[in-house]
Amino acid sequence: MPPALSRRAVLAGAALAPVAAAAQADWRGGFRELRFAMISSENERDVLVRFEPFSRHFTEALGVPFRVFRATDYAATVEALRADQAEFGYLGPAAYALARRVAGEKIVPIASGTDLQGGAGYHSVIIVRTDAPVRSLGDLRGRSFAWADPNSASGYAAPMFYLRREGIDPASFFSRTSFSGNHEQSVIGLLNGTYDAVATWWTNEQRSNPQRMEEKGMIPPGQWRIVWKSPLIPNSPFVMRTNLPQGLKDLYVETLMALPETNPEAWRALTSGQSRGLVRRTHEDYRDMVEITEELDRLRRQRRT
Repeated sequence: MPPALSRRAVLAGAALAPVAAAAQADWRGGFRELRFAMISSENERDVLVRFEPFSRHFTEALGVPFRVFRATDYAATVEALRADQAEFGYLGPAAYALARRVAGEKIVPIASGTDLQGGAGYHSVIIVRTDAPVRSLGDLRGRSFAWADPNSASGYAAPMFYLRREGIDPASFFSRTSFSGNHEQSVIGLLNGTYDAVATWWTNEQRSNPQRMEEKGMIPPGQWRIVWKSPLIPNSPFVMRTNLPQGLKDLYVETLMALPETNPEAWRALTSGQSRGLVRRTHEDYRDMVEITEELDRLRRQRRT
């Protein structure tokens, strides 16, 4: 039987409780606003519209204005976190790998969304126009091709890595390759004839970048088809800086993980109604992507020398 607490110890604990609670709340005094950096996988207007209910929810839950912004490219999103210009963010798996390289354990994954069936991964796909005389990956030899962003998993890292594993060197296989800037620009370039094929993301038959563009009225339906698909990639993580006050980190994680249930409208807007909820993530979930990006970095360095 544990020894009984003395009256003095009980009173001391009671006296310390308000102090501990005040310390947990003190972090708010150090922040005029909290900033959430978003990767540039789609146009800025649509990002901010989707994230507006999310931003409102976190402003109310955390008690500090919560601002979502879209960086100019994936690397700029990582740099905002590394340079303490953002407290939280949403990164693609390859952008998270970049963050790990430049900031170490200062940036950690928290969670990622699932699809409606509970799956927590997606694929890189290479797509062509439906009227293209291309039936397989081999038919793209000597044709033009676009990546999305050098720090995109599905738009660059995964297809570059897995194509090379299949014996295809994109630099010599395609007539030319270029970066479109983001996933939406890739698809627009494909449909207007700038590129013969592009790499983008695809989750399942109901959810992908081109399908979302169709739903937004950006492209006509049924104008694209898949000719190659990568192995599964873990879904993009919500991340945060580890050098934040513990009380803020705890409250943010608690609020984020509860979001699909406490504010289903905000979650539906954020995910276009295509996600069941969130699963917790750790660095281990992205270790393969870290290794893929490190391998591609070694390849780039070899080519320079």
